[in-house]
Amino acid sequence: MVMQHKDEKTDDAAGVGAEGGRRPTVVPAPAAAGPEMSDRPRRRTFTAQTKLRVLAETDGAADVGGIGAILRREGLYSSTLTDWRRQRDSGALGALTPAKRGPKPALPNPLSVELAQVKRENARLARRLEHAEAIIEVQKKVAALLGIPLATPDSEDAS
Repeated sequence: MVMQHKDEKTDDAAGVGAEGGRRPTVVPAPAAAGPEMSDRPRRRTFTAQTKLRVLAETDGAADVGGIGAILRREGLYSSTLTDWRRQRDSGALGALTPAKRGPKPALPNPLSVELAQVKRENARLARRLEHAEAIIEVQKKVAALLGIPLATPDSEDAS
């Protein structure tokens, strides 16, 4: 039987420092992503002309596997082709244009045009009223200078 000395310290459970003990495996840190992977992937968009061209090709493909070959060549799924066909049937070219994303602009209020017209008319009438009142004031002053009595609304009703 071999006795160990008190000076020799061993860690049998972990196997560290013992002869034949296992050492932990060093795992290297993951390599940084390449510069070509730094950009976010972008969704492909297709112009209306491209959509119509692919639809015309698939509509004309009569042989077996012709549509599949076109889809593979263009990198499309059959569901995309189905969506494009529905768009074409529902609204022709207008439905095939890509939808503008983001908040939609507010529609103008139909009453705002009428309000602007009424405000212009009100301003015009206010100017006419000021002009008429100025003329009436001048007429009153001329009548007072000449000594001509002006008819008042009360005196006309009495006659």
